[in-house]
Amino acid sequence: MKIATFNINNINTRLPNLLRWLRAAKPDIVCLQELKCTNDTFPHIALRDSGYQSVWVGQRTWNGVAILSHRAEPVVTRDTLPGDTQDKQARYIEAAVNGIVVACLYLPNGNPQPGPKFDYKLAWMRRLSIHARELLAARVPVVLAGDFNVTPTNLDIYPTSSWDNDALVHPKSRAAFASLVDQGWIDAIRTLYGDQRVYTFWHYMRNRWQRNAGLRLDHLLLSPTIGRRLRAAGVDRHVRGEEGASDHAPVWIELADIRKRSRSTAVRGTVR
Repeated sequence: MKIATFNINNINTRLPNLLRWLRAAKPDIVCLQELKCTNDTFPHIALRDSGYQSVWVGQRTWNGVAILSHRAEPVVTRDTLPGDTQDKQARYIEAAVNGIVVACLYLPNGNPQPGPKFDYKLAWMRRLSIHARELLAARVPVVLAGDFNVTPTNLDIYPTSSWDNDALVHPKSRAAFASLVDQGWIDAIRTLYGDQRVYTFWHYMRNRWQRNAGLRLDHLLLSPTIGRRLRAAGVDRHVRGEEGASDHAPVWIELADIRKRSRSTAVRGTVR
């Protein structure tokens, strides 16, 4: 099974890019973030015609999340992150797909910091941590996938000081991410790539794509029950270089079939 996450950065504007990647990569499950569309303008028909069933929570401006599944229909278990009934931002959707609980999230950016946006980011991360712990306690296969808007360590950002005051690299953001992983989640990319620099986002400004001045913001965290099935992971880096591309690239994992996992060996996959 192949599961991917992709911050599409406006699904209707970049629908041709998305459909082209789906045809080439053939993921079984895809988590999308930053849809930038309302519920009634989500392109579910075009996705259905490409073989993908969809569930989504749309919102104008910067938000919106969706889960796509090849053939099988996702069954929504949550369409908001619990813990704050006043939070109306469309940043979380969770569904059962082929025996796996898939949580698609778009964590707040948090800039500028300090300030209310950074406070909201940290509060959102605390809520995520509480819910993630409950998911682990259920001992079911779970994948937390999405744009976490956090570079976990300096290894996850190109050598620079230009981001030092940014919420994406702030010590409190990193500490919250580390606390989440320490619950027992497996960071798929870091597990397979060790100390190799792997990026998933390249800002449009200052030729950062051309200079490979990237950040790793998009993560797939696996519960132990599914982490044992991890066999490959990678970043489809080339997608970022296409005309009209999102500033993020798709990140993916491959899971062994339950019956075959004992005979398989994990591999890195590709960053291309």
